Amino acid sequence: MSNLQIIGLAGTNGSGKDTVGQILADHYNYLFISVTELLRTECKRRNLPVDRENLRAIGNEWRSELGPSVLVDKAVAEYEVVKDKYAGVVMASLRNPGEADRVHDMGGTLMWIDADPHTRYDRIQANASIRGRAEEDNKTYEQFLAEEEAEMHRPEGGSAATLDGAAVKARADIFLDNGSSDLVSLQTAIATALGL
Repeated sequence: MSNLQIIGLAGTNGSGKDTVGQILADHYNYLFISVTELLRTECKRRNLPVDRENLRAIGNEWRSELGPSVLVDKAVAEYEVVKDKYAGVVMASLRNPGEADRVHDMGGTLMWIDADPHTRYDRIQANASIRGRAEEDNKTYEQFLAEEEAEMHRPEGGSAATLDGAAVKARADIFLDNGSSDLVSLQTAIATALGL
């Protein structure tokens, strides 16, 4: 596979990973799969509240039982069924270095997306109801920062199945600053970064 058949998106909370994925789907014919939605679906199946704590717990459980790349593997399996209809698959939000390594093992490209924390928090709060996540995203700025910190660094002695955003960032091929709310500029930046 060429490196643009598989694109992994990672980055800070509220940086616009889903927006980048949707732009690639709408304008470049990629199948966009949110691996976070896979976890949300599992939360609902288990009748658990859909919150970051339960999403992390299920992701950690799956990675412990099925391997560190399980979410990437699930996304690629969905893509394989329909791949003749698409230019490739783009998946978000990768949060474990095993996921980043799997993208690279398959010849894929990993993009890290970031923006100022205040901008990201404001985005999340403004879009929570639209995205159906009002309860999940109802938190203070301090809580938002604390959750992000917990997801960026594996706890000392923590399992390799836990989240480690910093290790994912260290593996990124492309870095995208998404501080603007201008979608045309964002689309241009994505196309330039990926050579589309």
